[in-house]
Amino acid sequence: MSTTWQSDVGRLRRAVVKRPRDAFGGPESVEAQWEGLGYLASPDPSLAVEEFDAFSRLLEGLGVELLFLPQVEDVGMDSIYARDAALVTDAGVILCRMGKSARGGEPSAQALAYSRWGIPVLGSIGGEGRLEGGDVVWLDENTLAVGQGYRTNAEGISRLTALLDPTIEVVTVPLPHFRGPGDVFHLMSMLSPVDRDLALVYSPLMPVPFRDLLLARGYTLVEVPEEEYDTLGCSVLTVAPRVCVMAEGSSETRRRMEAAGVAVHTFSGGEICLKGSGGPTCLARTLERDR
Repeated sequence: MSTTWQSDVGRLRRAVVKRPRDAFGGPESVEAQWEGLGYLASPDPSLAVEEFDAFSRLLEGLGVELLFLPQVEDVGMDSIYARDAALVTDAGVILCRMGKSARGGEPSAQALAYSRWGIPVLGSIGGEGRLEGGDVVWLDENTLAVGQGYRTNAEGISRLTALLDPTIEVVTVPLPHFRGPGDVFHLMSMLSPVDRDLALVYSPLMPVPFRDLLLARGYTLVEVPEEEYDTLGCSVLTVAPRVCVMAEGSSETRRRMEAAGVAVHTFSGGEICLKGSGGPTCLARTLERDR
């Protein structure tokens, strides 16, 4: 079967992740960083390692090859959320330019790893452009949805569009103010595709024109209940069509997903997900998938 990098729902073959020990450092490093980065509480480094190891084993058991980012001195705890520093296309990786200034060194650090792995880099977002991977979702192999908000700006979207093959349609999705510029809100905070015609959504924050677009394209929408938005119910990592991984704590969302025919695998994410407000989609920069 042929493969593509322009998908968020095909069977996942390879993904980039970063171990907590390489992102967090030791307890002193965590204590020096967590509050300034907007974490809800200080992660326990030893428990974070246990959770991440279980997450990694789960993905590998589902057939995903993991590439591990190394420890780099000039990046911090947020680098555990590997998706945000890059996006991928069939022509190569596009390095982001982070909207959160404390994460500014992550794209160049990832670029060194891609070079070592022999993965081509197509380009990077420059100028005054801002773009984060959590704001970028492939709706299909020729349609890319990009959230415009506090982490991704209009120039970032313009520079991204210029790097892409002209056959790719870019759909700009205006994001709400919600909890303000200090929040970690991304497009994927309210949308996780789980198949070509099925998506998990949090509709209260979704722009009506974009929600209508999904419905017009034939998507069935599984709604995340309000009480499970903050438990990261909307952040699920699709590892194959209608097969996904989610952090424990969103039981009603899981029930609704299973009722829609989705196989759901869970892991404990109190330290690596909930405290940093980043779910399994954030933890993995997905690469190659079956077409």
